[in-house]
Order: sequence, then structure tokens, then C-alpha cells
Amino acid sequence: MKLNTLMVQKLKIVAFFFAVAFASAQSKDGYWDNIRTTNETINLRAGEKKVIKTADFPEGTTEIVYRITILDDNQKVSSSLVSVLKAIPDPTGISQGAAGAVFLASTISGDDKCKYAIFNDAKEADLFLTTAKNEKACLVQDTPINKEARLLKAKGSACFNSKTQNLYFAFQSDNWVMKEKIILEIVPWVDNKASRGWDSDNKNEIIALSKTLKVYATLTSKDAFSASFLEKVAQKYAYKEFANLLPIEKSAAVEAATEDALKKTGETKKYYSLFRDRANAAINKGNFEDAITIIQSELIAKNRAEAIDYATLGNYFVLSKQYDKAEKTLNDAIAKDATDINLQLQLAHLYMFTDRISESKDIHKKYKDQNVNSKTSWIEQTKKDFELFKKCRLSEDDFKKILRVLE
Repeated sequence: MKLNTLMVQKLKIVAFFFAVAFASAQSKDGYWDNIRTTNETINLRAGEKKVIKTADFPEGTTEIVYRITILDDNQKVSSSLVSVLKAIPDPTGISQGAAGAVFLASTISGDDKCKYAIFNDAKEADLFLTTAKNEKACLVQDTPINKEARLLKAKGSACFNSKTQNLYFAFQSDNWVMKEKIILEIVPWVDNKASRGWDSDNKNEIIALSKTLKVYATLTSKDAFSASFLEKVAQKYAYKEFANLLPIEKSAAVEAATEDALKKTGETKKYYSLFRDRANAAINKGNFEDAITIIQSELIAKNRAEAIDYATLGNYFVLSKQYDKAEKTLNDAIAKDATDINLQLQLAHLYMFTDRISESKDIHKKYKDQNVNSKTSWIEQTKKDFELFKKCRLSEDDFKKILRVLE
């Protein structure tokens, strides 16, 4: 049986009406994905059963519209489901958008009929082919139909949720003699926010990651940090993008999110202190180059350094007898902040080891009555540094000369 000319003309008029009404209606919240659709045609003999697996649903699918059209031989569908939906806005406006789509979608059919069921498990769908059992189906149409169009929402649906990849449509011909043609069309609605993949499970995974960071145990505002860390990661990456980063890329991403989160919570100094602790631990093991690299790459190169870090770097250069590098580092730092006492102390040490004892004494005389920080005096720090110099086997020849100045 062929569609008559009058019906086709009526359909074109109705389709034109919806196209005009909704052509400019676009939603910033999502879109009909006309690329990752399912459009399958099967032929069924009388009483035969077949299963169609849908195309993979894109990340963020929250609703689907599907149309089932059963045609006799030689019939054709006048317009695809995609072409209808291109003019339909956000499916949440169901009284306007999706309802119109379902109306248009269900206006074409032949006289043949079929039953169908939808499964979300491939094994259960395959079992249906041999047993015709549909108890495990998420939707069953036991009354034979010659056309069908429905909107399925992930929220509250037994058929799919945010993690569903595919559905399985099982068809059974209701014909006694003649074969029939069934066309299944499915178009997913992709929610822009959901498409980034940040459901509650994935969010909790990132929060758990934030709690494994070394800096976490030192923080005062732990929950605020985790929340901000999650926010920074989710803003920059979709979940799958973040999960698929190479280890070196993920490490850099975690570091950037950590620093941004700490800036927001006001605890960056605790993070930077971890690098200073690592450098100090390397020095205690005699790994001068490791200590120097940590200070240079993690603090100075990333604009995290304070005057104390330049003083420390100068000290490390002295400990490793790289005196020229020590002098340049200290002079550059003093040019930025001539008032920092630690820089002056390290410069005094450098002068002592490079046969400029007179200049070293002058610095000690000038600052010996001051503190290098709120708890440590110049004299105390000098004596501590001398003990470290002894441990690193630097020359002790001029220590007594300096200590006499400090008496």
C-alpha cells in the first residue's frame, strides 16, 4: 500500500509549520546530536524476531527520541527523524518541542504491525531471540503497532542513565504471511553540562585525588581546598579528557589545579614549603644538584620564590663550591630587595670563602645585632650555617675570625 498524495502534502504542510515555529529556537543547554544517530532498516519474515543495537550514545545524553516505522513493500518515509528534530528546541519544553517531534514522527506507517521491547542488556536481548521472553526488558510494547514515536528521559527511566552506552531494540513481526520492513530511528539529546561527564561518581574521584596530595595534610581549610580543586579541574577538562591524559600531562594538570585552589583558599605558602622541605632533605643527603634543581625549577622558574629562596639557593651554590653562581644569584636578589637579612648573611659567607674576609666582616658587623627571622638571631644563624659548612667539609680557616666579630 502506497502513501497517497494528499497525505504527503498534509505532512509537508505540518512539517513546514513546525520548521517555521521552531527554526530559531536553539537551546544553550544542549542540542540534538544529528551525527551520532541510529538509523537502521530491517526486514522481518512472518513471526520472525530481530535485535538492533543502537549507536553509542554520546557523553551527556539525557533524552532520546525514537521513531519506529513499519512499512509494506515499496513505501518510503517522507522525512527523516533528524530532519524533523533539527527544528525542535530543548526537549524539556515538551509541550512545544518534543511533543511536536513525536507528533510528526508518528504520522507515517503502513498496514503491517509488530511488537517490540527495549533491553539495556545485550545478553537479555539475545535471549529474547530464542525464548521471546521480555521480563528483563526496560520497556515492552506487547500490543502490535504499525508506528511508534516516543521520548525517553534518562531521569527516572528504567532504560538508560548517564552511563548507558547503548540500548537494544528487539522486534517481532506480527504478520501471519507477508514480510515487513521496519525502520528504527533514534536521535539523542545532549546536555551541554552533562556532556562533560562530571557526575557525582566522577566528582568524588577527583575529591579523593585531592586528598592524596602531600599538601592536603598541612591545610587548615581542607574541604574548601578539595571543592576548589574539583572546580578547577572540571572547568578546564571534561572528565574523559582528564582521565585520558598522559601521566606527565596529568601531573602538570594536578599541579596547576592545586596551586589555583590554594590561591583561592589562601594557603599557597604551605604548598611552596613542601618544595623547600624537599630541597632541604636533598641537602641533608648531600645531593646538592637535586636541591638546587628543586629551588630553581619549582620556586624561581615558576615565580613562586621569595627572598629566602634566593638566599637558600645562594647557600646551596656555596655548599657545592659554585661560587660564581652563588654571587650572581645573591647580587640579583639583593638588587630586588637589599633589606633582606638572609641575603646579606649568605653574601657574607660567600665573601669568607672567596678570600674577601674584610668585606665579610663588614657585613657581620653591620647586622650582628639583628634577627634573620622572628625567632632566630643573626649570630645563631651564623653558627648553624658554620656547622653545616663543617658537615659539608668546607674550609674552616676563617670561622674563628668571623666568630670574634660576633662576640
